Amino acid sequence: MKITLKDLTEKIENQDYIQDLETVKYAEVSRSKAKLKKIADKMVKEVVAAFKHDSLVQTQLAIDGQRPVTFALETNIINLPYNNYKKVSNFFDEEGENPLYVYFETISDYVNVSKFRIDQLATEEEIEEDPDAVAAKLVDAMVEKLQVIREYEKPEAKTAEKAETKISKTTKKSTTKAKK
Repeated sequence: MKITLKDLTEKIENQDYIQDLETVKYAEVSRSKAKLKKIADKMVKEVVAAFKHDSLVQTQLAIDGQRPVTFALETNIINLPYNNYKKVSNFFDEEGENPLYVYFETISDYVNVSKFRIDQLATEEEIEEDPDAVAAKLVDAMVEKLQVIREYEKPEAKTAEKAETKISKTTKKSTTKAKK
């Protein structure tokens, strides 16, 4: 499927795309690759169906727990999430047709400093020719990201420095006001 920037922008703006959200508890998927496989198969099937209907898709898996994460598959012409669709015009002309790709997104406070990661998972041809292989690739990517999230340590040194700087600036202001 190919799409113009104008059509892509209108569809995203009007939320004219297939949307699905499934929520599970962390305990349900943390030790069970089989549960992730079942969900990944469903997500991939939704993407394949969207391509067959010449539609965009956003399918998400929200995992609740101590370190929550949302995994998403989106079809797009560039590796930008739908909520940044206005920036796509910086990279493409409005009238040219562009192929859609399948992107895998990870959204979590514990994935990296930006709290977001996006990777190309597949092309339209790859997902239509071998959805099982793409689903297996998706499961591996989710397992990998869950491991990153489990082991992630927020950079506290910078946060502490900023807080300390803020406190000392406030103290200096207070001291300066008191002297006047």
